[in-house]
Amino acid sequence: MSQNELVLRPLEVVVEGDNVERAIKALKRKVATEGIYKELKRRRFYEKPSVKRKRKQREAERRRRKERRRALRSRA
Repeated sequence: MSQNELVLRPLEVVVEGDNVERAIKALKRKVATEGIYKELKRRRFYEKPSVKRKRKQREAERRRRKERRRALRSRA
């Protein structure tokens, strides 16, 4: 399996007793942490290849900056 392959796993939430509200909150939390909301928003409209490339570059730069901050913080 290559690094770019998407792994699909079902999101499961167990409903304990009659506490459906808690299960819905847990499901929303899982969907948010998995990045599904972000993906839906991004796929809502067509994205030109040039725009996609620029977005990916911005995201990569943001990850690099974040990693540098973490590295500096852990050394200090």
